Amino acid sequence: MTVHIGVIGTGNIGTYHIDTITDHVSGAEVAAVFDVATDRAAEVAGRVGATAHPSAEEVVGDPAVDAVLVASPGELHAEQVLSCIAAGKPVLCEKPLAPTTGECLKVIEAEIASGRQLVQLGFMRRYDPAYLDLKAVLDRGDVGEALMLHCVHRNPSVYDYFTSDMSLTDSVVHEVDTSRWLLDDEIVAVTVVAGKPSPRAVIKDPQLVLFETASGVLVDVESFVNAQYGYDVRCELVGSEGVAAMDTPARGTVTRQGTRGLHVPADWRERFDAAYRAELQDWVSALGSGEVRGANAWDGYAATAVAGAGLRARAEGARAEVELVDKPSFYRRR
Repeated sequence: MTVHIGVIGTGNIGTYHIDTITDHVSGAEVAAVFDVATDRAAEVAGRVGATAHPSAEEVVGDPAVDAVLVASPGELHAEQVLSCIAAGKPVLCEKPLAPTTGECLKVIEAEIASGRQLVQLGFMRRYDPAYLDLKAVLDRGDVGEALMLHCVHRNPSVYDYFTSDMSLTDSVVHEVDTSRWLLDDEIVAVTVVAGKPSPRAVIKDPQLVLFETASGVLVDVESFVNAQYGYDVRCELVGSEGVAAMDTPARGTVTRQGTRGLHVPADWRERFDAAYRAELQDWVSALGSGEVRGANAWDGYAATAVAGAGLRARAEGARAEVELVDKPSFYRRR
């Protein structure tokens, strides 16, 4: 059976997903698209044989669409995800689930009322081979109990519209989810320090973010979005009986003229292409059994709550506690 997917948003990430589904995902095809940039949406739709609709609502309501991928601006996500829930259609939503926890909770309430999990969040690092290896090491107990997690998140540069807040809500939010997932532990407090800015940055960059988890694990994240040299994402887990390091995946080294060089990915596409493919394939494969195998709506809510605490922590120059409602049994893993 072929799953027919509607895609809302044909910008960078939306078009990337459309191409990935078309070229690399079995059992699925893109059937409908929408974007406010109608010419771009029409071009993408024509290229993959899909219908370009005049609104997001028409994509969701299209009887030919079995499931929806939301890749629109973050402030529109909650409304569009709620439409998918109302239509009973599974949805893969790029982060954030919503910019505010209140909107996230509306999605959670609607999904619980529907009686089935329909929402998956696009936290693709859960599908990255390097992160999966690190989680397997921790889950097996190879390094004992987790004590600290050191994370690096460096971009070569960012768009002109990128803000200091976005370092937390668009970049570090990935470390929020991977930390919660790797450690199987909620983050309860955040501290943010913005020190000497890079001369190439017009925002507060780099920033150092400290998470405290419910069990007492400390997670530090270096966020440096104007690092210039490449896209460098990695982490190191310090355990009670050893250390497990996840370095930047290598494509081999070059040794010449007295030096040895290791390739660094140029951007997020190169670094996480395998993870995106695996995420989309797993999402499509799980639709038949009605499962949500990746990050769910609760994970989206928790990520927004932690990012919000980070914004408060930086603005106030003090440690900020993360405020979460009690986790519904609906979202407890079976």
